[in-house]
Amino acid sequence: MPTGSILVADDDAAIRTVLNQALSRAGYEVRSTGNAATLWRWISQGDGDLVITDVVMPDENAFDLIPRIRKARPDLPIIVMSAQNTFMTAIRASERGAYEYLPKPFDLKELIAIVGRALSEPKEKRPVAAKAEEFDAIPLVGRSAAMQEIYRVLARLMQTDLTVMISGESGTGKELVAKALHDYGKRRAGSFVAINMAAIPRDLIESELFGHEKGAFTGANTRSSGRFEQAEGGTLFLDEIGDMPMEAQTRLLRVLQQGEYTTVGGRTPIKSDVRIVAATNKDLRQLIQQGLFREDLFFRLNVVPLRLPPLRERTEDIPDLIRHFFAQAQREGLPAKQIDQAGLDRMKRHRWPGNVRELENLARRLAALYPQETITAAVIDAELAQPALPMGGEEPRPEESLGAAVERHLTAYFAGFDEGLPPAGLYHRILREIEYPLLTAALAATRGNQIRAADLLGVNRNTLRKKIRDLDIQLFRGGS
Repeated sequence: MPTGSILVADDDAAIRTVLNQALSRAGYEVRSTGNAATLWRWISQGDGDLVITDVVMPDENAFDLIPRIRKARPDLPIIVMSAQNTFMTAIRASERGAYEYLPKPFDLKELIAIVGRALSEPKEKRPVAAKAEEFDAIPLVGRSAAMQEIYRVLARLMQTDLTVMISGESGTGKELVAKALHDYGKRRAGSFVAINMAAIPRDLIESELFGHEKGAFTGANTRSSGRFEQAEGGTLFLDEIGDMPMEAQTRLLRVLQQGEYTTVGGRTPIKSDVRIVAATNKDLRQLIQQGLFREDLFFRLNVVPLRLPPLRERTEDIPDLIRHFFAQAQREGLPAKQIDQAGLDRMKRHRWPGNVRELENLARRLAALYPQETITAAVIDAELAQPALPMGGEEPRPEESLGAAVERHLTAYFAGFDEGLPPAGLYHRILREIEYPLLTAALAATRGNQIRAADLLGVNRNTLRKKIRDLDIQLFRGGS
Protein backbone atom coordinates (compact mmCIF):
# COMPACT_ATOMS: atom_id res chain seq x y z
CA MET A 1 0.00 0.00 0.00
CA PRO A 2 1.46 3.41 -0.95
CA THR A 3 2.45 5.68 1.91
CA GLY A 4 3.38 9.34 2.07
CA SER A 5 2.03 12.75 2.94
CA ILE A 6 0.62 14.90 0.12
CA LEU A 7 0.08 18.67 0.36
CA VAL A 8 -2.62 19.97 -2.00
CA ALA A 9 -3.15 23.66 -2.79
CA ASP A 10 -6.03 24.82 -5.00
CA ASP A 11 -8.55 27.63 -4.49
CA ASP A 12 -11.30 25.46 -6.03
CA ALA A 13 -12.97 23.57 -3.17
CA ALA A 14 -14.42 20.96 -5.55
CA ILE A 15 -10.97 20.07 -6.90
CA ARG A 16 -9.58 19.85 -3.34
CA THR A 17 -12.38 17.45 -2.40
CA VAL A 18 -11.81 15.23 -5.44
CA LEU A 19 -8.06 15.10 -4.84
CA ASN A 20 -8.52 14.40 -1.13
CA GLN A 21 -10.78 11.45 -1.84
CA ALA A 22 -8.70 9.99 -4.68
CA LEU A 23 -5.35 10.28 -2.90
CA SER A 24 -6.76 9.01 0.41
CA ARG A 25 -8.21 5.93 -1.33
CA ALA A 26 -4.78 5.35 -2.84
CA GLY A 27 -3.32 5.18 0.67
CA TYR A 28 -1.80 8.64 1.08
CA GLU A 29 -2.23 11.11 3.93
CA VAL A 30 -3.61 14.33 2.48
CA ARG A 31 -3.72 17.95 3.72
CA SER A 32 -5.30 20.60 1.51
CA THR A 33 -5.57 24.38 1.46
CA GLY A 34 -6.97 27.08 -0.76
CA ASN A 35 -4.08 29.54 -0.50
CA ALA A 36 -0.32 29.73 -1.00
CA ALA A 37 0.45 31.14 2.46
CA THR A 38 -0.76 28.03 4.26
CA LEU A 39 1.04 25.77 1.80
CA TRP A 40 4.30 27.67 2.39
CA ARG A 41 3.87 27.43 6.18
CA TRP A 42 3.45 23.65 6.00
CA ILE A 43 6.47 23.28 3.75
CA SER A 44 8.58 25.54 5.98
CA GLN A 45 7.69 23.32 8.92
CA GLY A 46 8.99 20.28 7.04
CA ASP A 47 5.56 18.78 6.39
CA GLY A 48 4.66 16.75 3.29
CA ASP A 49 6.52 14.39 1.00
CA LEU A 50 5.03 15.81 -2.20
CA VAL A 51 3.18 18.98 -3.28
CA ILE A 52 0.30 19.27 -5.75
CA THR A 53 -0.48 22.91 -6.47
CA ASP A 54 -2.56 25.00 -8.84
CA VAL A 55 -0.77 27.86 -10.61
CA VAL A 56 -3.23 30.66 -9.85
CA MET A 57 -4.19 31.14 -6.20
CA PRO A 58 -5.76 34.15 -4.44
CA ASP A 59 -2.63 35.32 -2.63
CA GLU A 60 0.30 34.22 -4.82
CA ASN A 61 1.10 32.64 -8.15
CA ALA A 62 2.63 29.18 -7.76
CA PHE A 63 5.37 30.04 -10.24
CA ASP A 64 6.57 32.69 -7.78
CA LEU A 65 6.30 30.27 -4.84
CA ILE A 66 8.03 27.26 -6.39
CA PRO A 67 11.55 28.78 -6.42
CA ARG A 68 11.28 29.39 -2.66
CA ILE A 69 10.15 25.80 -2.15
CA ARG A 70 13.02 24.51 -4.28
CA LYS A 71 15.50 26.57 -2.27
CA ALA A 72 14.14 25.50 1.12
CA ARG A 73 13.49 21.84 0.23
CA PRO A 74 15.17 20.94 -3.09
CA ASP A 75 14.17 17.25 -2.82
CA LEU A 76 10.44 17.92 -2.47
CA PRO A 77 8.60 16.87 -5.69
CA ILE A 78 6.11 19.46 -6.99
CA ILE A 79 3.28 18.66 -9.38
CA VAL A 80 1.79 21.75 -11.02
CA MET A 81 -1.83 21.91 -12.22
CA SER A 82 -3.18 24.66 -14.46
CA ALA A 83 -6.22 25.62 -16.48
CA GLN A 84 -3.97 28.03 -18.42
CA ASN A 85 -3.02 25.26 -20.81
CA THR A 86 -0.37 26.81 -23.03
CA PHE A 87 3.11 25.83 -24.12
CA MET A 88 4.56 28.60 -21.94
CA THR A 89 2.79 27.20 -18.86
CA ALA A 90 4.50 23.85 -19.39
CA ILE A 91 7.85 25.57 -19.95
CA ARG A 92 7.53 27.72 -16.83
CA ALA A 93 6.68 24.65 -14.76
CA SER A 94 9.76 22.88 -16.12
CA GLU A 95 12.00 25.93 -15.76
CA ARG A 96 11.17 26.26 -12.06
CA GLY A 97 11.92 22.62 -11.41
CA ALA A 98 8.42 21.13 -11.15
CA TYR A 99 8.38 17.33 -11.27
CA GLU A 100 5.37 17.28 -13.61
CA TYR A 101 2.83 19.59 -15.22
CA LEU A 102 -0.81 18.54 -15.57
CA PRO A 103 -3.36 20.55 -17.57
CA LYS A 104 -6.89 20.79 -16.20
CA PRO A 105 -9.04 18.80 -16.49
CA PHE A 106 -6.73 15.89 -15.70
CA ASP A 107 -7.15 12.14 -15.37
CA LEU A 108 -7.13 10.99 -11.73
CA LYS A 109 -5.53 7.63 -12.56
CA GLU A 110 -2.72 9.43 -14.35
CA LEU A 111 -2.25 11.76 -11.38
CA ILE A 112 -2.06 8.84 -8.92
CA ALA A 113 0.52 7.13 -11.16
CA ILE A 114 2.62 10.31 -11.32
CA VAL A 115 2.48 10.70 -7.54
CA GLY A 116 3.66 7.12 -7.13
CA ARG A 117 6.60 7.65 -9.50
CA ALA A 118 7.60 10.93 -7.87
CA LEU A 119 7.70 9.38 -4.39
CA SER A 120 9.57 6.25 -5.47
CA GLU A 121 12.26 7.82 -7.67
CA PRO A 122 15.64 8.80 -6.21
CA LYS A 123 15.62 12.39 -4.96
CA GLU A 124 17.87 14.54 -7.12
CA LYS A 125 17.94 18.17 -8.06
CA ARG A 126 16.22 18.77 -11.37
CA PRO A 127 18.09 20.83 -13.99
CA VAL A 128 16.96 24.38 -14.57
CA ALA A 129 15.52 25.06 -18.01
CA ALA A 130 15.67 28.21 -20.09
CA LYS A 131 13.88 31.20 -18.62
CA ALA A 132 10.58 31.55 -20.41
CA GLU A 133 10.80 35.33 -19.98
CA GLU A 134 13.87 35.37 -22.25
CA PHE A 135 11.64 34.74 -25.25
CA ASP A 136 9.07 37.15 -26.64
CA ALA A 137 7.13 34.94 -29.05
CA ILE A 138 4.89 32.05 -28.07
CA PRO A 139 6.07 29.36 -30.49
CA LEU A 140 3.17 26.90 -30.16
CA VAL A 141 -0.51 27.66 -29.80
CA GLY A 142 -3.42 25.45 -28.72
CA ARG A 143 -5.25 24.16 -25.66
CA SER A 144 -6.54 20.86 -27.04
CA ALA A 145 -5.72 17.59 -25.29
CA ALA A 146 -3.45 16.60 -28.17
CA MET A 147 -1.41 19.80 -27.86
CA GLN A 148 -1.24 19.50 -24.07
CA GLU A 149 0.46 16.15 -24.40
CA ILE A 150 2.95 17.65 -26.87
CA TYR A 151 3.71 20.49 -24.44
CA ARG A 152 4.36 18.04 -21.63
CA VAL A 153 6.67 15.89 -23.77
CA LEU A 154 8.58 18.95 -24.97
CA ALA A 155 8.99 20.25 -21.42
CA ARG A 156 10.56 16.91 -20.43
CA LEU A 157 12.88 16.92 -23.46
CA MET A 158 14.22 20.46 -23.11
CA GLN A 159 17.17 19.58 -20.90
CA THR A 160 18.15 16.39 -22.72
CA ASP A 161 20.10 15.61 -25.89
CA LEU A 162 17.79 12.79 -26.91
CA THR A 163 17.19 12.41 -30.64
CA VAL A 164 13.60 13.25 -31.56
CA MET A 165 11.58 12.07 -34.57
CA ILE A 166 8.67 14.38 -35.39
CA SER A 167 5.99 13.00 -37.69
CA GLY A 168 2.94 14.70 -39.12
CA GLU A 169 1.31 15.98 -42.28
CA SER A 170 2.70 18.97 -44.15
CA GLY A 171 1.79 22.23 -42.47
CA THR A 172 1.40 20.88 -38.93
CA GLY A 173 4.40 22.81 -37.59
CA LYS A 174 7.20 20.25 -37.40
CA GLU A 175 10.01 22.80 -37.79
CA LEU A 176 8.30 25.05 -35.23
CA VAL A 177 8.42 22.22 -32.68
CA ALA A 178 12.07 21.49 -33.51
CA LYS A 179 12.92 25.18 -33.09
CA ALA A 180 11.13 25.26 -29.73
CA LEU A 181 13.17 22.27 -28.55
CA HIS A 182 16.30 24.21 -29.40
CA ASP A 183 15.29 27.69 -28.20
CA TYR A 184 14.10 26.49 -24.79
CA GLY A 185 16.74 23.80 -24.23
CA LYS A 186 20.29 23.71 -22.97
CA ARG A 187 21.70 24.08 -26.51
CA ARG A 188 20.01 27.42 -27.13
CA ALA A 189 23.38 29.24 -27.10
CA GLY A 190 24.36 27.22 -30.19
CA SER A 191 22.97 27.43 -33.70
CA PHE A 192 19.72 25.95 -34.97
CA VAL A 193 20.42 24.68 -38.50
CA ALA A 194 17.67 23.25 -40.70
CA ILE A 195 18.00 21.29 -43.94
CA ASN A 196 15.15 19.97 -46.08
CA MET A 197 16.13 16.71 -47.77
CA ALA A 198 13.42 17.05 -50.41
CA ALA A 199 14.69 20.47 -51.52
CA ILE A 200 18.31 19.46 -52.26
CA PRO A 201 19.50 17.50 -55.32
CA ARG A 202 20.32 13.97 -54.22
CA ASP A 203 23.93 14.14 -55.40
CA LEU A 204 24.57 17.21 -53.26
CA ILE A 205 23.03 16.06 -49.98
CA GLU A 206 26.24 14.54 -48.55
CA SER A 207 28.18 17.72 -49.34
CA GLU A 208 25.43 19.84 -47.77
CA LEU A 209 25.43 17.74 -44.62
CA PHE A 210 29.11 17.02 -44.09
CA GLY A 211 30.90 19.67 -46.17
CA HIS A 212 33.53 19.03 -48.79
CA GLU A 213 37.22 19.60 -49.41
CA LYS A 214 38.68 21.62 -52.24
CA GLY A 215 38.82 19.47 -55.38
CA ALA A 216 36.47 16.81 -53.96
CA PHE A 217 34.36 17.00 -57.12
CA THR A 218 33.97 19.14 -60.22
CA GLY A 219 33.17 22.68 -59.13
CA ALA A 220 34.53 22.29 -55.59
CA ASN A 221 36.98 25.17 -55.90
CA THR A 222 37.20 25.84 -52.17
CA ARG A 223 36.58 23.97 -48.94
CA SER A 224 33.00 24.29 -47.75
CA SER A 225 31.54 23.59 -44.32
CA GLY A 226 28.49 21.38 -44.01
CA ARG A 227 25.40 21.65 -41.84
CA PHE A 228 26.91 19.43 -39.14
CA GLU A 229 29.82 21.84 -38.73
CA GLN A 230 27.49 24.84 -38.77
CA ALA A 231 25.31 23.28 -36.06
CA GLU A 232 28.22 22.30 -33.79
CA GLY A 233 27.12 22.73 -30.17
CA GLY A 234 23.55 23.31 -31.28
CA THR A 235 20.70 21.51 -33.06
CA LEU A 236 20.49 20.07 -36.58
CA PHE A 237 16.97 19.71 -37.92
CA LEU A 238 16.70 17.11 -40.71
CA ASP A 239 13.36 17.80 -42.38
CA GLU A 240 11.73 15.28 -44.74
CA ILE A 241 14.20 12.62 -43.62
CA GLY A 242 12.31 10.04 -45.69
CA ASP A 243 13.72 11.66 -48.86
CA MET A 244 17.35 11.10 -47.83
CA PRO A 245 19.18 8.82 -50.33
CA MET A 246 20.59 5.54 -49.01
CA GLU A 247 24.23 6.62 -49.35
CA ALA A 248 23.66 9.63 -47.13
CA GLN A 249 21.67 7.47 -44.70
CA THR A 250 24.73 5.26 -44.22
CA ARG A 251 26.94 8.25 -43.42
CA LEU A 252 24.35 9.73 -41.07
CA LEU A 253 24.14 6.40 -39.23
CA ARG A 254 27.90 6.54 -38.61
CA VAL A 255 27.56 9.99 -37.05
CA LEU A 256 24.83 8.75 -34.72
CA GLN A 257 26.78 5.60 -33.81
CA GLN A 258 30.31 6.99 -33.48
CA GLY A 259 29.79 10.72 -33.00
CA GLU A 260 32.08 11.64 -35.91
CA TYR A 261 32.04 12.19 -39.67
CA THR A 262 34.34 13.00 -42.57
CA THR A 263 33.85 15.67 -45.21
CA VAL A 264 33.35 14.68 -48.84
CA GLY A 265 36.88 14.16 -50.12
CA GLY A 266 38.33 14.30 -46.62
CA ARG A 267 40.04 11.57 -44.61
CA THR A 268 40.32 12.98 -41.10
CA PRO A 269 37.35 12.14 -38.83
CA ILE A 270 35.68 15.18 -37.25
CA LYS A 271 34.04 14.88 -33.85
CA SER A 272 30.43 16.00 -33.77
CA ASP A 273 28.52 17.54 -30.86
CA VAL A 274 25.10 18.11 -32.39
CA ARG A 275 21.58 17.27 -31.27
CA ILE A 276 19.56 15.67 -34.07
CA VAL A 277 15.88 16.36 -34.56
CA ALA A 278 14.35 14.68 -37.63
CA ALA A 279 10.94 15.09 -39.23
CA THR A 280 8.87 13.33 -41.85
CA ASN A 281 5.41 13.35 -43.39
CA LYS A 282 5.94 9.83 -44.73
CA ASP A 283 5.51 6.41 -43.16
CA LEU A 284 9.13 5.41 -42.55
CA ARG A 285 8.19 1.83 -41.62
CA GLN A 286 6.62 1.45 -45.04
CA LEU A 287 9.76 2.89 -46.66
CA ILE A 288 11.80 0.31 -44.71
CA GLN A 289 9.68 -2.50 -46.16
CA GLN A 290 10.23 -1.05 -49.63
CA GLY A 291 14.00 -0.98 -49.09
CA LEU A 292 14.12 2.82 -49.25
CA PHE A 293 15.07 3.56 -45.65
CA ARG A 294 17.54 1.84 -43.33
CA GLU A 295 15.89 0.12 -40.38
CA ASP A 296 18.93 0.66 -38.13
CA LEU A 297 18.89 4.40 -38.91
CA PHE A 298 15.17 4.53 -38.12
CA PHE A 299 15.74 3.13 -34.64
CA ARG A 300 18.62 5.55 -34.07
CA LEU A 301 16.44 8.51 -35.03
CA ASN A 302 13.21 7.32 -33.43
CA VAL A 303 14.46 7.54 -29.82
CA VAL A 304 11.59 9.86 -28.88
CA PRO A 305 8.72 9.76 -31.41
CA LEU A 306 6.47 12.82 -31.45
CA ARG A 307 3.38 12.95 -33.67
CA LEU A 308 1.85 16.32 -34.49
CA PRO A 309 -1.91 16.07 -35.09
CA PRO A 310 -3.47 17.58 -38.22
CA LEU A 311 -5.61 20.65 -37.62
CA ARG A 312 -8.82 18.71 -38.37
CA GLU A 313 -8.11 16.66 -35.22
CA ARG A 314 -7.84 19.75 -33.00
CA THR A 315 -10.36 22.21 -34.39
CA GLU A 316 -10.99 23.53 -30.86
CA ASP A 317 -7.61 25.28 -31.22
CA ILE A 318 -8.76 27.34 -34.23
CA PRO A 319 -9.96 30.39 -32.20
CA ASP A 320 -6.61 30.65 -30.39
CA LEU A 321 -4.67 30.12 -33.60
CA ILE A 322 -6.58 32.69 -35.64
CA ARG A 323 -6.17 35.29 -32.86
CA HIS A 324 -2.46 34.51 -32.79
CA PHE A 325 -2.09 34.92 -36.55
CA PHE A 326 -4.14 38.13 -36.58
CA ALA A 327 -1.88 39.53 -33.85
CA GLN A 328 1.17 38.61 -35.95
CA ALA A 329 -0.33 40.34 -38.98
CA GLN A 330 -1.08 43.45 -36.91
CA ARG A 331 2.53 43.58 -35.69
CA GLU A 332 3.55 43.53 -39.36
CA GLY A 333 1.44 46.61 -40.05
CA LEU A 334 -1.84 45.06 -41.22
CA PRO A 335 -5.18 46.19 -39.72
CA ALA A 336 -6.59 44.56 -36.57
CA LYS A 337 -9.14 41.85 -37.27
CA GLN A 338 -11.48 39.51 -35.44
CA ILE A 339 -13.92 36.80 -36.52
CA ASP A 340 -17.49 36.44 -35.32
CA GLN A 341 -18.70 33.18 -33.76
CA ALA A 342 -20.49 32.06 -36.91
CA GLY A 343 -17.25 32.53 -38.84
CA LEU A 344 -15.33 30.46 -36.29
CA ASP A 345 -17.96 27.73 -36.51
CA ARG A 346 -17.59 27.69 -40.29
CA MET A 347 -13.82 27.38 -39.95
CA LYS A 348 -14.20 24.43 -37.60
CA ARG A 349 -16.17 22.56 -40.27
CA HIS A 350 -13.39 22.92 -42.83
CA ARG A 351 -11.04 19.95 -43.30
CA TRP A 352 -7.87 22.09 -43.51
CA PRO A 353 -5.86 19.95 -45.94
CA GLY A 354 -2.96 22.41 -45.56
CA ASN A 355 -3.25 22.29 -41.74
CA VAL A 356 -1.99 25.21 -39.61
CA ARG A 357 -0.03 26.65 -42.55
CA GLU A 358 -3.27 26.93 -44.53
CA LEU A 359 -4.95 28.69 -41.58
CA GLU A 360 -2.05 31.13 -41.26
CA ASN A 361 -2.23 31.98 -44.96
CA LEU A 362 -5.97 32.54 -44.66
CA ALA A 363 -5.47 34.86 -41.66
CA ARG A 364 -2.97 36.98 -43.59
CA ARG A 365 -5.31 37.16 -46.57
CA LEU A 366 -8.21 38.24 -44.38
CA ALA A 367 -6.12 40.88 -42.65
CA ALA A 368 -4.76 42.29 -45.91
CA LEU A 369 -7.78 42.09 -48.21
CA TYR A 370 -10.89 42.88 -46.19
CA PRO A 371 -11.60 46.37 -44.82
CA GLN A 372 -14.10 45.41 -42.11
CA GLU A 373 -12.73 44.79 -38.60
CA THR A 374 -15.04 41.83 -37.92
CA ILE A 375 -14.85 39.02 -40.44
CA THR A 376 -18.20 37.29 -40.91
CA ALA A 377 -19.17 33.75 -41.78
CA ALA A 378 -20.08 34.90 -45.31
CA VAL A 379 -16.48 35.99 -45.93
CA ILE A 380 -15.08 32.78 -44.44
CA ASP A 381 -17.49 30.73 -46.53
CA ALA A 382 -16.39 32.55 -49.69
CA GLU A 383 -12.70 32.04 -48.87
CA LEU A 384 -12.99 28.38 -47.93
CA ALA A 385 -15.21 27.62 -50.92
CA GLN A 386 -12.33 28.38 -53.28
CA PRO A 387 -10.96 25.31 -55.05
CA ALA A 388 -8.46 23.84 -52.62
CA LEU A 389 -5.40 21.86 -53.65
CA PRO A 390 -6.42 18.25 -53.07
CA MET A 391 -4.51 16.53 -50.27
CA GLY A 392 -4.68 12.99 -49.00
CA GLY A 393 -6.71 11.71 -51.94
CA GLU A 394 -9.41 14.43 -52.00
CA GLU A 395 -10.66 15.29 -55.49
CA PRO A 396 -10.56 18.85 -56.86
CA ARG A 397 -13.82 20.73 -57.33
CA PRO A 398 -14.48 20.96 -61.07
CA GLU A 399 -17.76 22.84 -60.76
CA GLU A 400 -16.12 26.30 -60.44
CA SER A 401 -13.99 27.80 -63.17
CA LEU A 402 -10.80 29.73 -62.53
CA GLY A 403 -12.44 32.98 -63.60
CA ALA A 404 -15.40 32.39 -61.30
CA ALA A 405 -13.11 31.78 -58.34
CA VAL A 406 -11.22 35.05 -58.93
CA GLU A 407 -14.46 36.98 -59.51
CA ARG A 408 -15.97 35.66 -56.27
CA HIS A 409 -12.82 36.54 -54.34
CA LEU A 410 -12.87 40.16 -55.60
CA THR A 411 -16.62 40.49 -55.12
CA ALA A 412 -16.26 39.46 -51.47
CA TYR A 413 -13.51 42.05 -51.07
CA PHE A 414 -15.51 44.94 -52.50
CA ALA A 415 -18.58 43.91 -50.51
CA GLY A 416 -16.63 44.76 -47.36
CA PHE A 417 -16.89 48.49 -48.07
CA ASP A 418 -20.13 49.95 -46.75
CA GLU A 419 -19.74 53.10 -48.84
CA GLY A 420 -17.24 54.87 -51.04
CA LEU A 421 -14.26 53.35 -52.81
CA PRO A 422 -11.39 51.22 -51.55
CA PRO A 423 -8.19 53.03 -50.51
CA ALA A 424 -5.61 54.16 -53.07
CA GLY A 425 -3.11 51.63 -54.37
CA LEU A 426 -5.83 49.08 -54.99
CA TYR A 427 -4.29 47.68 -58.19
CA HIS A 428 -0.98 46.65 -56.69
CA ARG A 429 -2.59 45.49 -53.45
CA ILE A 430 -5.07 43.25 -55.25
CA LEU A 431 -2.39 42.03 -57.67
CA ARG A 432 -0.19 41.02 -54.73
CA GLU A 433 -2.94 39.45 -52.65
CA ILE A 434 -4.76 37.66 -55.48
CA GLU A 435 -1.70 35.63 -56.48
CA TYR A 436 -2.21 32.94 -53.83
CA PRO A 437 -5.85 32.07 -54.67
CA LEU A 438 -5.14 32.51 -58.39
CA LEU A 439 -2.22 30.08 -58.44
CA THR A 440 -4.04 27.73 -56.06
CA ALA A 441 -7.06 27.62 -58.38
CA ALA A 442 -4.87 27.08 -61.46
CA LEU A 443 -2.99 24.19 -59.84
CA ALA A 444 -6.22 22.64 -58.62
CA ALA A 445 -7.75 22.91 -62.10
CA THR A 446 -4.74 21.09 -63.58
CA ARG A 447 -4.59 18.53 -60.73
CA GLY A 448 -1.21 19.83 -59.63
CA ASN A 449 0.49 19.63 -63.03
CA GLN A 450 2.83 22.64 -63.01
CA ILE A 451 3.51 22.53 -66.77
CA ARG A 452 -0.20 22.71 -67.59
CA ALA A 453 -0.78 25.32 -64.87
CA ALA A 454 2.01 27.52 -66.27
CA ASP A 455 0.50 27.22 -69.76
CA LEU A 456 -2.95 28.07 -68.39
CA LEU A 457 -1.62 31.17 -66.64
CA GLY A 458 0.65 32.15 -69.51
CA VAL A 459 3.80 32.29 -67.39
CA ASN A 460 7.18 30.61 -67.50
CA ARG A 461 7.35 27.37 -65.51
CA ASN A 462 10.34 28.66 -63.52
CA THR A 463 8.33 31.75 -62.62
CA LEU A 464 5.49 29.53 -61.41
CA ARG A 465 7.89 27.40 -59.35
CA LYS A 466 9.28 30.55 -57.68
CA LYS A 467 5.79 31.82 -56.88
CA ILE A 468 4.82 28.43 -55.41
CA ARG A 469 7.91 28.52 -53.20
CA ASP A 470 7.55 32.19 -52.19
CA LEU A 471 3.85 31.84 -51.36
CA ASP A 472 4.39 28.45 -49.66
CA ILE A 473 1.67 26.76 -51.71
CA GLN A 474 1.14 23.10 -50.85
CA LEU A 475 1.31 21.01 -54.00
CA PHE A 476 -1.11 18.33 -55.09
CA ARG A 477 0.43 14.98 -54.18
CA GLY A 478 1.51 13.20 -57.30
CA GLY A 479 1.70 16.40 -59.37
CA SER A 480 4.82 17.14 -61.41
